This record gives sequence, structure tokens and C-alpha cells, in this order.
Amino acid sequence: MLTLLKLLQDGRFHSGEALGAALGVSRSAVWKQLQHLESELHLPIHKVRGKGYRLERPVSLLESPLLNQDSPWPHRVHETLDSTNAEVMRLLSEGAIPPFAVVSERQTAGRGRRGRQWISPFAQNLYYSLAMRVDGGARQLDGLSLVVGLAVLKVLRSFGLIEVGLKWPNDLLSSGRKIAGILLELVGDPADLCHVIIGIGINVNMQNALEEIDQPWTSMQLESGLLVDRNDLAITLAKCLREYLERHDREGFGALKSEWEAAHLWQGCAVSLVAGAQHVDGIVLGVDAAGAIRLSVAGTERVFSGGELSLRLRDDS
Repeated sequence: MLTLLKLLQDGRFHSGEALGAALGVSRSAVWKQLQHLESELHLPIHKVRGKGYRLERPVSLLESPLLNQDSPWPHRVHETLDSTNAEVMRLLSEGAIPPFAVVSERQTAGRGRRGRQWISPFAQNLYYSLAMRVDGGARQLDGLSLVVGLAVLKVLRSFGLIEVGLKWPNDLLSSGRKIAGILLELVGDPADLCHVIIGIGINVNMQNALEEIDQPWTSMQLESGLLVDRNDLAITLAKCLREYLERHDREGFGALKSEWEAAHLWQGCAVSLVAGAQHVDGIVLGVDAAGAIRLSVAGTERVFSGGELSLRLRDDS
């Protein structure tokens, strides 16, 4: 089925005879596989007598040789995974040596922050997880998720999305809608040797509204009007990640603090910080050297951090 999809990914018409010849199967076998593409991968197929078959929209499939020829670490490419972060955890438990990245055409159980589901349709977005070794304990990770956000921001802007900005702690927004998110997970002893899994989800060529998504969203293609080459995107992301991770390792988050604040869309805004049933209202002052959010609360500066916190605009209905 994936071989058939590679033949159709250009979005042009291909006759059943030509597809059968390329695959070495009968036209009826091609027809069955086309039905599977529609039913299993939710990729609509247009059928026109005398012309053949084509995808409703072109797709950009991930290609392992392309991803591994010009990247700073090896990439493992999958057709389907429960989640790329979960696959990295399995590989680490089996003795795989970082750094390495895992990408997948789709996820059946993609995860976001605070246990939320990350909707992961086939061949439309980028589901990317990077494994890194951390020596000296988890304190080396101060501000890391914000640094990763800066790397993703640079990538998106390099693709022409100049309006994209950051939202503390792990989101990127364009036109007020979510376009990317970050999920960091630790494996091992946080006081000594451990590994960090950097999970990144970017909405790339997704265009159709999905009922499962419970927040405003957009994609690179919706913002730019152009089909994005996901291999080019993944390679650019790997290079930007290496650049920012190396700088974070050398200098710490403090050296990147002002760059992050300059890209924070809610800098100076009235917000509510939500932790379960608790709400704290304040004005965003920025972040500290560890990446914690600084708020002015009733005229007093307070600092907050933690994976279960969520920031919302106070005047956002």
C-alpha cells in the first residue's frame, strides 16, 4: 500500500494499468489497495474514467535515505507507531545509543502535554522525537523546552511563516492558532545519568478540520498556501535543533533568555495561569534563567514552573 501511495503522491492521474504494471499486480489488486488507502489512511482518491486515479491532494512522504544523508543524527522512519516518544523509550530500553531521532507517518496514540491527545493523521504532519543523553542530572535541562521552541520557531520562519511566535511553555502559534507543540520526557536517574526525549509535533500539510482537535489550530500549508516537503522540514529541524542544543549545552538557557522573550507572543499580556482548579491572574514579565514564567501578580513578581501549568490570555473568550 505504501508503494502504491509513493506512485500517487504527486497528485496526478495514473491509470490502473500503469499502476498495476509498476507494482506487478492486477488492476483488481490495485483497486483493492486504493480502497485501503481511503478506508485505512483516510486519503480520498479521485477516479475518472479514461484518466485513472489520483489523490485528492498531493502528499509528501518521508524518505529514510533523504533524512539520513544530510542530518546530524540517524533517523528511523516508520509508517505507523503508537507514538514516536514511546518508540524512543523502547529503543533506549533495548540499548540504542543516542542521539537518534524517530519519525512516523502517523501515530495512533500521539501525546501532548498534560496527557492530551496529539491528533496524528497519515502523511500530513511531522511527528518527530529525538533522544539525547544527559550527563550530570536533570538540572542540565533548565529551559530546554523553551530552547527547543526557539529551534522550531527558526525552522518555521525559514519556511516563510514570519508571523509565528512562542507561547509559554511549549507551544507555537500562528494567527492565534496552534501550529506546533513540544513534549519533553526523562528516562533514567534525574540526579545522575539520564536521557531526555524531545518530542515535537508540527502541523504541516493538514487542511481539513478534525473533530478530535479541541483547540484552534492551523498548519504550515494553511498559512503559506504551499505544500511543504516534509523531508526538507525534518532535515532543517534537525540542523536547527543541533545548533540550539549545542548552545544551550555550552551557555545555558540564560544566554537565550532575551531571544525567547522577544519571540513570546504574550509578553506583557494579562493572563491566567491554570494549575488544576487553581488560577493565578497576572501580567507576563518574561521568564527566568531556568525558563520559569515570571508574572506580576497584584504588583508583586512571582515565578512559576511545572509541567502541569497552562497559560491563557485573560481576555480570551
